[in-house]
Amino acid sequence: MTSAIERPIWDDVDEAMVDEVMRMSTEELTSRARLLDSEIRFMQSELKHVSHEINTKQTKVKDSKSKIKMNKALPYLVATVVELLNVEPQEDEVEEGANVDLDSQRKGKCAVIKTSTRQTYFLPVIGLVPPEELKPGDLVGVHKDSYLILEKLPPEFDSRVKAMEVDERPTERYSDIGGLDKQIQELIEAVVLPMTHRDRFEALGIQPQKASYCTV
Repeated sequence: MTSAIERPIWDDVDEAMVDEVMRMSTEELTSRARLLDSEIRFMQSELKHVSHEINTKQTKVKDSKSKIKMNKALPYLVATVVELLNVEPQEDEVEEGANVDLDSQRKGKCAVIKTSTRQTYFLPVIGLVPPEELKPGDLVGVHKDSYLILEKLPPEFDSRVKAMEVDERPTERYSDIGGLDKQIQELIEAVVLPMTHRDRFEALGIQPQKASYCTV
């Protein structure tokens, strides 16, 4: 039976455990103490290992954030989303030791973009913008080397596109312009007719001009 002085030591311990300890011999108590000490050292070692892993992960996260910040630095290469695709991984059997195409094993959304330099690219990894926020026709800022999408841009971001937008229907007519009959005729043949009579150009196999250089 424990004394009043010893009792506070066991206040927060289960009574069954107290009885078990009280019935142990000195050798059994010593053996149990050594076992607990070994477990404590093992847990301390595990704690140090986990702390080291946490510090390593935090360092990697900090480094990755730094790289993302650097890669997101302006200027972007402006591109347009052409198409979003759902890609399933290929199920071809791969021989042991053979090289594996990681892009063919990816699953999820992929994108096709067209840059302002008129080049088209397929992106097996879209980038930092969630695919759900993208749709064909969206303007995006992409990395100039990897072409990963870094940010979705507002429609008026590209000043060249904004400059070519027609806010209001023009009221001027060709008859309002004097002394440029030849230039007006060239403009009609190069720009207007391919749009108003597209079927005729296609039937004759004529490729419309992409621009017209008019001298005044």
